Amino acid sequence: MWKLIPLPYEDELETRTILKLLPAAHAALAELKGLVYSIPNHEILLNTLALQEAKDSSAVENIITTHDELFKSDLEFESMSPAIKEVQNYVAAMKRGFELVQSQGMLTNQTIIQIQETLEGKNAGFRKLPGTALKNAQTGETVYLPPQDANEILELMANLEQFINRPQLSDYDELVRMAIIHLQFESIHPFYDGNGRTGRILNTLYLILCGLQKLPILYLSSHIIRNKTDYYKLLQGVRENGDWQSWLTYMIKGVENTARDTISLIENMEKLMAEMKVQLRDHYKFYSQELLNNLFKHPYTKIEFVVRDLGVSRITAANYLNKLAEDGVLRKEKLGTGNYYVNEKLYNLLPVNS
Repeated sequence: MWKLIPLPYEDELETRTILKLLPAAHAALAELKGLVYSIPNHEILLNTLALQEAKDSSAVENIITTHDELFKSDLEFESMSPAIKEVQNYVAAMKRGFELVQSQGMLTNQTIIQIQETLEGKNAGFRKLPGTALKNAQTGETVYLPPQDANEILELMANLEQFINRPQLSDYDELVRMAIIHLQFESIHPFYDGNGRTGRILNTLYLILCGLQKLPILYLSSHIIRNKTDYYKLLQGVRENGDWQSWLTYMIKGVENTARDTISLIENMEKLMAEMKVQLRDHYKFYSQELLNNLFKHPYTKIEFVVRDLGVSRITAANYLNKLAEDGVLRKEKLGTGNYYVNEKLYNLLPVNS
């Protein structure tokens, strides 16, 4: 039976096959990192791409939502469904983790606990009681039994924290380390709930910690949700057969593919933003960069958002949005007692199903 041991592993995991995959993945990450600077208002990327990651990571756990539901929830016109609340918690957890990694220059267990606490809305901390088992959803058969002893969990998490923050402990490539960290975290399974989503947030934060990304916008969960069966099979393949090559290949190719997809999405957003800037500047005296930013920061915007972002009166904000809706730049919709305005071209860029 496979035994979870402290890191670093003594096995030579970077085979020729793995080493050949790394340059293309790093090139895609570098291009994505550079592209972030082309859209200087980072809230625009965080409010669209971080939400995409949250939506897809939650879908891995069968928490299914749509972009329409998520953007409507931001308007706060009506109460959120439990699924929407879960996704919003994911966004909040990712942003919290990002802030802590930025301010501390480390990715600590305390940060990991705060991420999980934000996700789940409770501060149970690491598991203290035995009884956790990973089971086949169809058959109920136990496929993996993570550590049961509270002290062993604490020791393994302390070891993982060291491995994350001390690259000198091994000479593995950063992407190989990310895949090892993810498997180790999911195998420790330190929390009663939220291990999968916490672990997927750690993937993004680790890339930021290593300097491979600037913002948490690489939505790797889109790769996982498209290949969900493989994800769980390959995790288990390491535990049962020591098949590291298949797992590392899956994760490295996932990074490259999602980086390329994200590059394409940002380039299309940038192009659309430039086109709308010309349209607004040439035809509307009330054009401002702040207004343009608002329409891309909030694919579904409302009068209150424009009042806040532009510092104008409610009447002025309503006039702006209604004029843009009359001319077909935005689509006006009613929800409850309020109105909202949809940037349809931006909305249509976002993948419906990742």
